[in-house]
Amino acid sequence: MTPGNPLLALNYEPALESLGDDYYDIVAAAEFPQHILRFRNNDILAQLGLNPQQVSDADFIEAFGRFHHHPRHLLALRYHGYQFGEYNRHLGDGRGFLYGQVRGIDGALYDFGTKGSGTTPYSRNGDGRLTLKGGVREVLAAEMLHRMGVRTSRCLSLIETGESLWRGDEPSPTRSSVMVRFNRSHIRFGTFERLHNLGRKDLIQKLLDHVIQYYYPDLIAEENRYSLFYAQLVEKVAKLVAEWMAAGFCHAVLNTDNMSITGESFDYGPYAFIPTYDLKFTAAYFDYYGRYSYGNQPGICKLNLEMLQAPLSLVMHQGDLDVGLGNFERHYYAAYRQLMLDKLGVGGSDRSGNDELLDLTIQLLHSTQIPYQDFFINLTDLIINQWQNYHNIELDLSLLFPGLVNDKLLANWQELYRNILTELPETEFESGLERMQNINPKVSLIRPHIEAVWSAIEQEDNWQPFTDLLIAIKSK
Repeated sequence: MTPGNPLLALNYEPALESLGDDYYDIVAAAEFPQHILRFRNNDILAQLGLNPQQVSDADFIEAFGRFHHHPRHLLALRYHGYQFGEYNRHLGDGRGFLYGQVRGIDGALYDFGTKGSGTTPYSRNGDGRLTLKGGVREVLAAEMLHRMGVRTSRCLSLIETGESLWRGDEPSPTRSSVMVRFNRSHIRFGTFERLHNLGRKDLIQKLLDHVIQYYYPDLIAEENRYSLFYAQLVEKVAKLVAEWMAAGFCHAVLNTDNMSITGESFDYGPYAFIPTYDLKFTAAYFDYYGRYSYGNQPGICKLNLEMLQAPLSLVMHQGDLDVGLGNFERHYYAAYRQLMLDKLGVGGSDRSGNDELLDLTIQLLHSTQIPYQDFFINLTDLIINQWQNYHNIELDLSLLFPGLVNDKLLANWQELYRNILTELPETEFESGLERMQNINPKVSLIRPHIEAVWSAIEQEDNWQPFTDLLIAIKSK
């Protein structure tokens, strides 16, 4: 062991392991021929109370590439799930494991979970590996979503591992990697669904008590803590999908095994940020009927919450579940409305005209098909450049998007938006501008931008575009 490796010296807690082996299998990590650290997330180190300058690249490789001297058992978690509407019993962590659980400086418990770390009993004839491109894409997705205020997992590290992999959806052979994901919990809706399928009410109640103890501690002393838990989960998921929709993000694989019991976004495979506002946009090439299209995401998340009722109903009243789920639309719309108004810089006040502005904005984005991400990037820049004289602000979108037809809809939108902005008191305008900058990044992450980054890596082993994009994502 590297002397004083801070990553191995963290106080790892056996929270999930203490539940017993009804919930996981103990596994071993793969041995890789090569270890090149391609990404390390210093922000997360600070969140763990570590000084990034005192954690070397060699520390990352030892802990999260070679997996030497890992502090506890490596656990491949067991779960089932509804995949494209069909129940699948043959799931579980097939190319990853729970590496360990640690406390952040905020006192909350967090998971280190791997992806691409080798085969497990649930690999289903797969190789248990992660392509380097897949790892790069997940790093970018997580950092962009985090930048946009989405409650998301993040990547702690990405290490290239020197193997050649064959994949049907990438030019092969392709390069390999192992990633460590950092998030609140890897317990999924499907974790409960598996126990329901096995008829284990006792294990469902044990797991639910565990979830409340670690992730909903404010409910521990409540007599109706189960119903309150579900109501809070419904609200968390509704707000999460509102964050996706405002961000223009299409997750692409919203199976119940990809839904977190903490209402957190994670596991980014064939995701995409929408190029234009199109509710039918579908990110996954294998989603032939658009089940998980951009516009279907709120309905699918509500359906997944409804499916979760089957296992939960064994330990709580169905009526309480129905009441909790009945608030989904209210939570969703309130969150989406606020986020979209924040993107427009007017979310700091509830003034007349805001709802009409939101409706006109959606109509404008849909009818013109101007780039969704660029619309908010350019709009933010325009208002920043004119903020000192915002009472006379000019909102000529034709200057931002040449060729845009100046029709009645555009004219109505510009007039209403300008009127709302110019009527704001200076303090409200400044706070709105700050919200706007916080939620709208300066760059977009549509597919051509990701492909350009990967092309430089694939063809020239040039990681500078990847680094530059991450810097741009963080900038405000």
